[in-house]
Amino acid sequence: MTREQHLVLAPGAPAAEPARRARAARYARLRRHGRRLTPLLVVLLLAQMAAAMVTTAVQQTPTIDEPVYVATAADYLHAHRVRYNPEHPPLGKLLIAAGVAVADPHYDPAFTGDQGEAGRRLLYASGNDPWRVMLWARLPVIALTLLCGLVAFAFAREVAGPAGGLVTLALYAFSPDLIAHGSLATLDVPAAGFVLVSAWLVWRARRRPVPYLPAAGAALGAAVATKMSALPAVPVLMALAAASAVSAHRSTRATGPGPATHPATPAAASGPDPHPSTPAPEPTSNPHRSTPAAGPGPDPHPATPAAASAPVTHRFFPAFRPHRWTRSDRWARSDRSTRPWFGGRRTVGAGLVGAVVVVLVALAVVWAAYLAVDPRLRFTPAGPVPAVHGLRGRLVDLLPVPEAYRAGMRVQFGLEDYPWQGYLFGHVYTGSLWYYLPAALLVKTPLGLAALGAAGMVAVVAVRRLRPVAPYLLLPPLVLLAVAMTGARDFGTRYALFVPMFLAVAAGCLPALHRHRDRHWHRGRRWAGPLICALLLFAAASSLRAFPYYLPYANEAFGGPAHTHRLLHDSNVDWGQDLGRLADRLRQRYPGERVWLVYKGSGVPSYYGIHAADPRRVPPERVHGLLVVSDSAAAKARGRLAELIAGSRPAGEVGRSISLFRR
Repeated sequence: MTREQHLVLAPGAPAAEPARRARAARYARLRRHGRRLTPLLVVLLLAQMAAAMVTTAVQQTPTIDEPVYVATAADYLHAHRVRYNPEHPPLGKLLIAAGVAVADPHYDPAFTGDQGEAGRRLLYASGNDPWRVMLWARLPVIALTLLCGLVAFAFAREVAGPAGGLVTLALYAFSPDLIAHGSLATLDVPAAGFVLVSAWLVWRARRRPVPYLPAAGAALGAAVATKMSALPAVPVLMALAAASAVSAHRSTRATGPGPATHPATPAAASGPDPHPSTPAPEPTSNPHRSTPAAGPGPDPHPATPAAASAPVTHRFFPAFRPHRWTRSDRWARSDRSTRPWFGGRRTVGAGLVGAVVVVLVALAVVWAAYLAVDPRLRFTPAGPVPAVHGLRGRLVDLLPVPEAYRAGMRVQFGLEDYPWQGYLFGHVYTGSLWYYLPAALLVKTPLGLAALGAAGMVAVVAVRRLRPVAPYLLLPPLVLLAVAMTGARDFGTRYALFVPMFLAVAAGCLPALHRHRDRHWHRGRRWAGPLICALLLFAAASSLRAFPYYLPYANEAFGGPAHTHRLLHDSNVDWGQDLGRLADRLRQRYPGERVWLVYKGSGVPSYYGIHAADPRRVPPERVHGLLVVSDSAAAKARGRLAELIAGSRPAGEVGRSISLFRR
């Protein structure tokens, strides 16, 4: 007995054991408090984002695209036809229609003008209150933006635990681009959010493909039924679905039938051994830690029944718990011949089935969106549909989608062939620049989000246990961004809103490095937490400084929101959102003065009490008084407008999107 006690109390053990137990107790307390604090922090972050978006939605007048979408939604509700805006599928506008139905504006289905005229007529010439109609039209998009934030939180939480989920949600909730476009009745945030949801569900299908692959297909179908720019994500998510199905199939074959995560040994299956021999080594949650050899003394850490039944931590994802079998997994326990999905012996078949399921469900969602508008699938476009020839035309004709969807693709190809004018870093050009979107994202992404997101993307590639999630986090945004960079319309980062979403999720993977056992990562682990918190606070402060003018946001490296109009234009800065603020400024500070206005937007200035003339239609010597110019028009000013601005002195700005000059 004395010898056994001496063996247990070896040199160094009395000092090491209490320290280890103290650390374990401290971590246990932190986990208990974290479980209570996490829901509260989630609610606070989403409430902050909701308050910012609702405030922005209340104060902003309609942007350029919003009247078209609202009028199309009203046409869906009253005429049940696909007539306006065929270049975008109807699902996103059906979402907007939910708010329009509550506002219940007066709408004339017999109006024969184009979609832009229909939008202005609905808001300003039909006896409706545009403030009320636009607020209700924006609220469903705000709600969907918040729900996508929860998906981003869940995605990161599954990879890196609650800390990773909170990092992701904080970056998402304070993203100026997501707040700005999530508060508008447009289609950019819904399409990007559906892509994120689909990627998350495909990732979850690695364990349970039966419920999650059809759900991923539904989310993918919702994305392509909202904006056609999401079509490049279809082959990417099909490939990822195939990979998830193969992973699930291999896992099922490795574990074998039965509810246990790991197959039981024969000894365990037959009950306790009546003549026990040497006790089995204690299982450990760390696969890289070798089991100590059995010694003559008793085990200093005997296994308790609770520890024996505790879930074993996954080798590559310590934050995960092993799969718990349920009734929905009967296919995995049944005989191979009765499995409805992956009954074949080859994993290639499993991958093909997974990809086919995703694409078939996505197509079903696209058809359902058009059937929801008009069960007879009538298509009577208000404008001409251009003809598309060559390979693009043949591919469009082969798509198994409604005729209205194919017509919308032809309209999109026609828009791509138009020579649009762009503006980047003070340079006006015709056509498009392949590096426009990366450059614009550098300007409009908070530095904290950019740093943490880039570090997270490096981590998911470099760290072995994070590597399985890398394709799901990197491939969808990279492919979508690469395709968007080839587009002809350099109008803003709204074409790449999936980038801040996936960056936030990638940044949420960084807390998982705290448990990494590699010595190179262990050296910087002490500073990782404070550095992540500092960058989070910096990103939040940068976003709060922009309130409530989120659309013209620029990070500190490029001078902040006050200098965005010198670098970018259009929906990056000035999308017609500040016409109401301009009316308030003129009424308060310049009552009775002569006003000359060059406005870019879909609003009607006279409705807001702005009575102004166009200075480009009269000789320059007759232009005296207050000259008001939208920043997008000022950035691309040439000829007479450039002369008028050069001969004027600055007199202020409105909403960081409209400049005032005195002549």
